[in-house]
Amino acid sequence: LIMSPAMWKWTCLVSHLLLSTTVSPLGRQQPPHPKRPFITFTGDQAEGNFNHLVVDERTGHIYLGAVNRIYKLSTDLKVLVTHQTGPDEDNPKCYPPRIVQTCNEPLTPTNNINKMLLIDYKENRLIACGSLYQGICKLLRLDDLFKLGEPFHKKEHYLSGVNESGSVFGVIVSYSNMDDKLFIATAVDGKPEYFPTISSRKLTKNSEADGMFAYVFHDEFVASMIKIPSDTFTIIPDFDIYYIYGFSSGNFVYFLTLQPEMISPPGSTTKEQVYTSKLVRLCKEDTAFNSYVEVPIGCEKNGVEYRLLQAAYLSKAGAILARSLGVGPEDDILFTVFSKGQKRKMKSLDESALCIFVLKKINDRIKDRLQSCYRGEGTLDLAWLKVKDIPCSSALLTIDDNFCGLDMNAPLGVSSMVRGLPIFTEDGDRMTSVIAYVYKNHSLAFVGTKSGKLKK
Repeated sequence: LIMSPAMWKWTCLVSHLLLSTTVSPLGRQQPPHPKRPFITFTGDQAEGNFNHLVVDERTGHIYLGAVNRIYKLSTDLKVLVTHQTGPDEDNPKCYPPRIVQTCNEPLTPTNNINKMLLIDYKENRLIACGSLYQGICKLLRLDDLFKLGEPFHKKEHYLSGVNESGSVFGVIVSYSNMDDKLFIATAVDGKPEYFPTISSRKLTKNSEADGMFAYVFHDEFVASMIKIPSDTFTIIPDFDIYYIYGFSSGNFVYFLTLQPEMISPPGSTTKEQVYTSKLVRLCKEDTAFNSYVEVPIGCEKNGVEYRLLQAAYLSKAGAILARSLGVGPEDDILFTVFSKGQKRKMKSLDESALCIFVLKKINDRIKDRLQSCYRGEGTLDLAWLKVKDIPCSSALLTIDDNFCGLDMNAPLGVSSMVRGLPIFTEDGDRMTSVIAYVYKNHSLAFVGTKSGKLKK
């Protein structure tokens, strides 16, 4: 990540926003520097929390997604424009939304919680998706937040029925000679018949075009989506896939997830529910989603298992870290934060670890798994699709680094966990967020904690 002066200024400002105390190398807390006053921004307290933040890498302007508001801020946190997104009359049980057809459920004034905020650089617009009306999105002009479009009349326009912030993650794949794609991943909150858990959508040039957010491909049998089968919920009633982070690299799109599984503990005849962190990979050009593969990831240090993913960030290795890992300085590195254990998703333990993964090594594991499955070895091993016992089918073909699947042996799960390299642990103040970048050949990570501290 190469930072412009505006981006660096924003990074410092956000560091000031997050920084309550700094931690010295010896672990002693130091007060903030007296000559560097914090620059802060406080929204309308009555409206509630900020949910998402994105920065225009060209201008340094900051876009904040909040409850019922989208803010555009200058690099020194002055409000330039606001756009109101709610509240409005709604009921989460109305499907389709009441703006499409009459709903028999009682309507009440409902807040619009920002669930996704993305900058579409090619078309100079902001994609702001909220919790109202089953997750419809506004497309706002970056300059003044003027509403360019708000598609809501088709089922493809309802992206997520979950009302919590942090339940949706989107990745834009950009092209020079055709419309971009939006890969969108969401928790489905028990409504798999309405919402695919992952899909790829069209981002049309015209914000009001009929095809905006339509599936990249859709016919009677195949579509650009993955749906969780309804009978999965008979085994795990509260099953869902929670998406923590997403990114694109090379020919693939990746999502990092947390999902429940039923396992049999050693020596026990009964099953118990645990949570497993998994990386999901899809080819950018795979319109039928035959390339879907997921692999469990985790971390261990001194015999302690860290398995509950809290946050992640993709960066480059940098020359110094690259040498110690045996990779190139431009290789992709995943910085991840896990909390201890596997059982308590909603109340994670305070013990946490910062771990790194070399993305190429994860891809190598996936390639090994694909090669063995296409030799007819093992089963598809994807618990949430109830296909653990379906055997892999043999096929004579070469599987290289960019193999994108066939209409067989898919979707596919990897059974053995890829372990990250633990580089820092925290026992008392759980780490909850992370960013990283390379500065003068050094790889730097900033970690935010549960109590609001920032660690560098």
